[in-house]
Amino acid sequence: MIKKLSFLIIIIFSFINLNAQSPVDTSQREYKPIRLGLVGGGATVFYGGILTGLATVWYKDNHPTKFHFTNDNAGWMQIDKYGHAYTTYLMGKLGMNAMKWTGAKRKKAIWYGGAYGFLFMTSIEILDAHYLEWGFSPMDAVANASGSLLLIGQELVFNKQILTYKFSYHHTELAEMRPYVLGNTDLSRVVADYNGQTFWLSLNLRSVFKHQKLLPKWLSISGGYGAYGMLSAENNPRIYQNGELLPPVERYRSYYLSLDLDLDKIQTRSKFLKSTFFFLNLIKIPLPTIEFNTLGERKFHPFFF
Repeated sequence: MIKKLSFLIIIIFSFINLNAQSPVDTSQREYKPIRLGLVGGGATVFYGGILTGLATVWYKDNHPTKFHFTNDNAGWMQIDKYGHAYTTYLMGKLGMNAMKWTGAKRKKAIWYGGAYGFLFMTSIEILDAHYLEWGFSPMDAVANASGSLLLIGQELVFNKQILTYKFSYHHTELAEMRPYVLGNTDLSRVVADYNGQTFWLSLNLRSVFKHQKLLPKWLSISGGYGAYGMLSAENNPRIYQNGELLPPVERYRSYYLSLDLDLDKIQTRSKFLKSTFFFLNLIKIPLPTIEFNTLGERKFHPFFF
């Protein structure tokens, strides 16, 4: 699906970008037009290349039609919407730090760089809108905007990310029941098996309790959302294995409370470590977690990912 493909693209882009610079250096730099040219050119090539590839390859077996809307709000218990917000947040964070690297003025770096993810994902929605199998999803657009606003709003108000959007994934046995939908390889399941995805908002405690010197600068508390039992977007189909009908799988939502580490707050002079921490800080660190779900259960996980 288009959302799954975009997630893989972002991961690849992350590695490319992190190898090129130290993205967490937010100090004011001298403006360098050549750096702006490199960033602008790279972003344009990436943007144009991916959209052209999608238009000519990804949609080739679909049916073009007039611009139309689709209502997929109930699909995948909204996990895909959280994925949209996460993708725009991630791309915006990369774009914003790339703009800071050029020495651009603070607000220009925040707005122009931070909005890159929203521009990219909105363009994909417009492409979707011109194919019968897809359509423009207003709630996807809302999710895209929320990811960008979370990033940009915090930078404008606090000049830092007090709340960091994060992602985690764990393997589930449901993918084996419908591998052509939920993924047939370990890598494809990361983006296709929504049952194993969890999206988190991690709050840096020291940013809130500034005078509590005993609190480590890197300590956060994190709330997460996930869902389980989804063999299709809305209604689970009957699944047969070896000619026998398998018992129905119950769908439910889960909410998590956990500790987390804000790796951006770890001080180091190493550009390599800064870049490594920047990327890892987009992923939830496995730590003790309490789960509450809509089945009425409460579970404790010594380490949850």
